[in-house]
Amino acid sequence: MINNFLFKQVDNSSLIVFRIIFGLLCFLESVGAIFTGWVKKAFIDPDFTFSFIGFEWLQPLPGYGMYAYYVLMGFFGLFIMVGFKYRFSALMFTLMWLGCYLMQKSSYNNHYYLLILLSAIMVIMPAHKHTSFDAKRNPNLQKNSMPNWCRWVFILQMFIVYSYASINKIYPDWLDLTVMELLMKGKQHYYLVGDLLQHRWVHYFLTYGGILFDGLIIPLLLFKPTRKWAFFASIFFHLFNSFIFQVGIFPYLSLAFALFFFEPKTIHNLFLKKKPFYEGSEIEIPKYHKLYLSLFGLYFLFQIGFPIRHHLIQDDVLWTEEGHRMSWRMMLRSKQGIATYKIVDQEKNQSQIVKLDDFLTRKQMRLATTKPDAIWQFAQHLKKQYEKNGQEIEVYVDCKISVNGKPYQQLTNPEIDLANTPWEPYKHANWLLPSK
Repeated sequence: MINNFLFKQVDNSSLIVFRIIFGLLCFLESVGAIFTGWVKKAFIDPDFTFSFIGFEWLQPLPGYGMYAYYVLMGFFGLFIMVGFKYRFSALMFTLMWLGCYLMQKSSYNNHYYLLILLSAIMVIMPAHKHTSFDAKRNPNLQKNSMPNWCRWVFILQMFIVYSYASINKIYPDWLDLTVMELLMKGKQHYYLVGDLLQHRWVHYFLTYGGILFDGLIIPLLLFKPTRKWAFFASIFFHLFNSFIFQVGIFPYLSLAFALFFFEPKTIHNLFLKKKPFYEGSEIEIPKYHKLYLSLFGLYFLFQIGFPIRHHLIQDDVLWTEEGHRMSWRMMLRSKQGIATYKIVDQEKNQSQIVKLDDFLTRKQMRLATTKPDAIWQFAQHLKKQYEKNGQEIEVYVDCKISVNGKPYQQLTNPEIDLANTPWEPYKHANWLLPSK
């Protein structure tokens, strides 16, 4: 039964159109990062970058090399769009985007992680079988159909993303409007809508509308009687997010997923009328279908389990950040921090307070005063800098943070030397004090 459902052939118009939009958005994300100054702020201006722990060897290219890196990534986006050397281009974009993601986290965004997953999925998709340079150069490649699983992989992936986004919002500071008030206060300067966003009824609408939209949008798109209205709601929701929160290509990528919910004939008639429409219903079960099913099963088990790992870690994820990343915890809290880094040279019996702006950009300072892993990394960086001068130092950090506007509380134990404390990725850091 499952084989008949997953390997039934359906018209591939939705996948072909999605490939074109996806490639275009990858191109715009890459070149947009250059022209908006994001590449400069994230990779060129900093003296060093906060990479993901364990990937410190992955460093930005020197000089203006990251501009060339993003230009090349943009070309691979265009190649995906037009279907030129499709699988190679999709693979290269995936690897290069993964590299960008791992080598810096000062500008962390869950959507960057999602783009890694989608790019990797696109590598295995038969998205170049029509309306592509590859199919034009090799007519034997042309095909008007695809297995049904190609559609459902995207639907299931987005169902997981949206479901966790909804579930994660169900906590006191979100439900009592605290988070939304803080988020909207930062938008007060917006032309025309800034004052409107400060109204209490707007906060209620956005707070509870966000929970309902994330939790219901995929089922409503799957149900034919509500599909059209759900799509219109998606347009409003994602364009609002694009304007207010400026989250890059994600709103437009999310709208593109609607292609997989509408009837194939509808997508064909709207976008690819010249392409022959596949009206068959053959079932083509590949030779290694059990292996394919096992790999997809493991992938989606990971996608379901990994975002809830914070429940296995001591204390609240809002406080410790342990298990926060790659868990679809989107715009859930506002955090402010104050940190003092003290360097102690026991041999010379000297101590000094670090001036953060001597080492960090403004954005990095925010990271190094609120995020425990960045606090530890910066202590390690200070240790390496002083070792170059032959000094063995200790680094003590006195950090207090405020979560969602609450009173500041002590985050770190100021009596523990972080420069000589190892990072333990699979357990709670004992130098983090418990939240009250």
